[in-house]
Amino acid sequence: MELEEATSPVAFKVNVARLPQKGMPVVIEADAAQREALALEHDLLEVGRYRAELLVTPWRRNGVKVTGKVSADVVQQCVVTLEPMNAKVSADVEGLYLPEDSKLGRQGFEGGGEILLDADGPDGPELFSGDTIDPGALAEEFFGLALDPYPRKPGAAVGEPAGDSGKSEPNGPLQEKLRKLTQKS
Repeated sequence: MELEEATSPVAFKVNVARLPQKGMPVVIEADAAQREALALEHDLLEVGRYRAELLVTPWRRNGVKVTGKVSADVVQQCVVTLEPMNAKVSADVEGLYLPEDSKLGRQGFEGGGEILLDADGPDGPELFSGDTIDPGALAEEFFGLALDPYPRKPGAAVGEPAGDSGKSEPNGPLQEKLRKLTQKS
């Protein structure tokens, strides 16, 4: 059984076999169906606008570098009030791709070599096979990372539970034991 690779709603395949030295500009402006799929994919109420401006350039001998910016207008649900709220998303995009047979991609993995990872540093190169990469999927990845995971409307606060005036003390077996312990000391 072969696993089907998940495709991005804003997928944009680029043939990297013969990239110009100055690079290939890629602009992705999502249409209504793509924006709806993005909203579904990222648990958003709506994606009003999505635009990725990328530059795909050759890197080292046969690698590829993708740089650019992704921006969007989204509607998220406030985690406190559950009301819709507008948000702007903007993120820089940067990624490296290497052919799967590249020596650079295997460096450190052969012969028990060590690989040092820096959590705050740039991501390692992605490996690809064939002549195409998908900078649209990379832009969507950075879009997803730039979303606020807990959107909160300005001024929204968690209130007291209904029926609790804040004056009465909680009752129960644990509360009684706690009172006895605090009275002993």
